[in-house]
Amino acid sequence: MLQLIKKNIYTVLIVRLLIVFAIYTICRVLFYTFNYQMFSGISSQNFILILVGGLKFDVSAILYLNSLFILSQAVPFNFRFKPLYQKVCAQLYFITNGIGIAVNIADIAYYPFTLRRTSFSLFTQFLNEKNLGQLAIKFMFIDFWYLTIICITCLFLMFWLYKKSTIVPPSIKNKKLYYTLSSVVMLLLAWFTVAGMRGGFRHSTRPITLSNAGEYVSNPAEINLVLNTPFAIMQTINTQPLQKVNYFSDSLRADSLYSPIHLPPHKKAPFLKKNLVIIILESFSREYLGGFNKTLEDGKYKGYTPFLDSLKKVSLSFNNAYANGRSSIEALPSVLTSIPNINEPYILSYYSGNKLNGLPSLLAKKGYHTSFFHGAPNGSMGFSSFVKMAGVQHYYGKTEYNNDADFDDIWGIWDEPFFNYWANTMATFKQPFISTLFSVSSHHPFEVPAAYKNKFAKGTLPVHQTIGYTDMALRKFFASAATKPWYKNTLFIITADHSSVAYHPQYQTSMGAFAIPILFFDPSGELKGEVNYPVQQIDIMPTVLNYLNYDLPYFAFGKDMLNPLPNNFVVNTSDNSYQLSQGNYVLMYSNHKTQALYNYKEDILLQHNIASQNPIISQLMENYIKAFIQQYNKHTVDNTFGVK
Repeated sequence: MLQLIKKNIYTVLIVRLLIVFAIYTICRVLFYTFNYQMFSGISSQNFILILVGGLKFDVSAILYLNSLFILSQAVPFNFRFKPLYQKVCAQLYFITNGIGIAVNIADIAYYPFTLRRTSFSLFTQFLNEKNLGQLAIKFMFIDFWYLTIICITCLFLMFWLYKKSTIVPPSIKNKKLYYTLSSVVMLLLAWFTVAGMRGGFRHSTRPITLSNAGEYVSNPAEINLVLNTPFAIMQTINTQPLQKVNYFSDSLRADSLYSPIHLPPHKKAPFLKKNLVIIILESFSREYLGGFNKTLEDGKYKGYTPFLDSLKKVSLSFNNAYANGRSSIEALPSVLTSIPNINEPYILSYYSGNKLNGLPSLLAKKGYHTSFFHGAPNGSMGFSSFVKMAGVQHYYGKTEYNNDADFDDIWGIWDEPFFNYWANTMATFKQPFISTLFSVSSHHPFEVPAAYKNKFAKGTLPVHQTIGYTDMALRKFFASAATKPWYKNTLFIITADHSSVAYHPQYQTSMGAFAIPILFFDPSGELKGEVNYPVQQIDIMPTVLNYLNYDLPYFAFGKDMLNPLPNNFVVNTSDNSYQLSQGNYVLMYSNHKTQALYNYKEDILLQHNIASQNPIISQLMENYIKAFIQQYNKHTVDNTFGVK
C-alpha cells in the first residue's frame, strides 16, 4: 500500500517539486557562502529566519516555472500515464527547473558586481552584445569554472532524484468516480498553485513582490539572501529599469537647482523630544473636507468631516497639499521616507531593497520607540515589510488586535475600535515615540458598521458616508488621547494616502486628482495658521525633522514646508509623464520636453496651455524637473538614499 502511495501521480508530483525546493535552498546557502563577506553580522538565528522566509519566494518562483508541468500531471485523462507523454513532461520539468537553478547559481558570481539579484533588465542590457558567446564561455569555463561544476552537480542531482520517483497507473474500477475525483484534485491543485504564486489568497493581500523579503531581514542587503533569482527576474519583466541621465553635466548645477541632501542648520538649537503621531487616512481626498473648500459651491459646501474641520481651526493646515501617488502602497514611502512614487510604486519596484533612512530609523537613533498600526490582516499591502525596512520596530495589525468581532470581513478592523486600541497601546510606550496609523474603513465597498447605518450623510458619492464614519472615529480617538500622559508633548500629523473619486470638476483634473489634506496639530498651540503654497507628502519628513531641530544631515526628496524656498515644487508622475507644480504654474513634461504649461491659480481646470506664450517660465520649470529626474534616478540606481 505504501509503495502504491509513493508511486501515485500526485504524491510523485509533490516529491518532484520538493526536489527543486531542496536545490533552491542549497543555492541560497551557496549564495551566502560565496558572498559571506558582504553579509556581515548575520547570526545563526537570523540566517534560519532568512532560509524560512526564502521558502515563500521559492514557492512562488517554482510554482510559476512548473505551472505547465503541474497542469500536465493534473489533467484528469488517462493519457497522462503514457510513457511518451511522461517523457515529454520530464523534458519540460528539466528545462524550466534547469534554467531556474542555473540562474540562481550564476548570480553567486554576478552579485558582487551589482549587489542585487539579477533582474529582467540583464537581458536587455546584453541584447546587442556581439561577443555574447565568448563572454559566456569565459564566464562558465575560465572565470567561474567551479560554479559550472556546482551547477552540473545540482542538475544531475535533480535528474537522478526525478528518475527515482516513478509513476504507476492506477487500476480504474469506477471510471465516473475516478474522473470526478481527478477533476476535483486538478481544481484544488490549481487553487493552491495560484495561492502559492501570489503569496496567499486573502482579499487584502497583494501578490508578493521583491519588497516583501524585507520582513525577514534586519539589513536591506540581506533581502538578496531571502530572494531567489528566478523570482527577481519574473517580478521585473514588466519593469522599466531607471536609467541615469545627465541633463546637467555639472553636478553642482544640478545640486543648485535641486538636491535631496539636507544639512543641519548653522544655528544650533536643542533637539525637541516630542512624540510624533502620524495618521494616514485611507482615500481622504481634500474635496471631502469642508474646511479646505470654503469657496466651493459658492461657499455653501459643508463637506463630510465636521471633526477635522474643527481641528483645522487650531492646527497648521496646508491648503494646497498633494499626494505623490494614487494608491495606498505609494503613500508610505512618501510619508515615512520622503521617496515619491515615480512611474511605479516604490514598494513594487526593483529598487525596493534599497537602504532607507526614514523618520522611524532616524528618530530611533535619538532614542525614539517606533511603531506602526494597520488594522488589516498582517502582511496586507506589503506594509509590514516596508515599515520594517524604514526602521519601525513594532508592528500592530489585525493579529495583535486579536478580536475578529470587530473585523469588517474584507479589509480589517473597523476604524473606531482600532483607533481606540491605538490610543491605549501608545500609553504603554516609553516616551519619546513615533507611531503611525494607516486607517482602513473608508475603502470600497464603502460600508460602515451595522450600528452606524444611516448615521452619516450619504452625500453624492458612496465613499462619503465612510468618510463621515472615520471622522467620527478620529473625534473619539482624540478625546481618548487627550486623557493620556503623552498627549501634550505630541505633534500630530494628519494626511491621506491618496485622493479618491471626485464629484467637483476641479478635483477631476490631473492636479485635483492628487489633492489631499495635510494638518499639523500641536496641543501646545505652537503651530497654527494656514499655508497656501504647494506642498506634498514627501515634504512631511524634512518638515518634522527640521521642526524637531534634528542636528544631523539626512536624505529626503522633499523640502521643509515651514521654511519654503522660492524654487520648491510638487511632483507627480503617470505613465512616464511628469507633472510639476511651482508657485501658480503647472508644467507637463514627457519625452524629454515640455508638453504644456498652465496657470493653475487662474485656470484651475487646466484648460488653457500657455507654454508657447511663456517660454521663460516653461524653461525654468523644465530645468527643475530635469534636475529632479537626474537626482532621483542617480540616487535610486546607486542605492544612496542616505548621507555618509
